[in-house]
Amino acid sequence: MSQLYFEDLAVGDALPGTTHETTSVQLFRYSAVTWNAHRIHYDKIYAASEGYPDILVHSHLHGAFLTQFCTEVAGPAGAVEMIEMSVRRYAVPGDPLTCRAQVTALEPDTETTGIVLLDIEEVRGSDGAVCAPG
Repeated sequence: MSQLYFEDLAVGDALPGTTHETTSVQLFRYSAVTWNAHRIHYDKIYAASEGYPDILVHSHLHGAFLTQFCTEVAGPAGAVEMIEMSVRRYAVPGDPLTCRAQVTALEPDTETTGIVLLDIEEVRGSDGAVCAPG
C-alpha cells in the first residue's frame, strides 16, 4: 500500500484493500503458536462433524489481518489507537480475505495531522460475505 496522508483524505474515500489467502498449514501453525487446541482449526474431519466444509480460519487471525491493514494505513508516522471488530462469518483455507475501509470522519489536529475514523471490513472472496466488520 502506498503512503496515505491526512491532508489528502476526505470523508467517504474508499482506501486500497489488501488480500490474504490462508492455507491449512498456516492455520495449523497459528493454532500451535497461539495454543489453540480447538480441532475445527486443524482437523478437517472434525470440522465436518460440526457442519463446516473445511477447517476454519481463527477469529484472532481475522483480527490480525484487520490490525495489520490498519497499521499499514496509518503508515510509519501514524498509530492505531483502537480497533473494534467482530467475526460474523467463517472462512476456510483458500478463501481470499480482503480487508478494506472507508473514511467515515476526519478530526484534524493541524492542517496535516489528525485522527482518521474508518469503517473496516474483511470480505470473503468466495461469495462476498463480510466475515469481520469493524
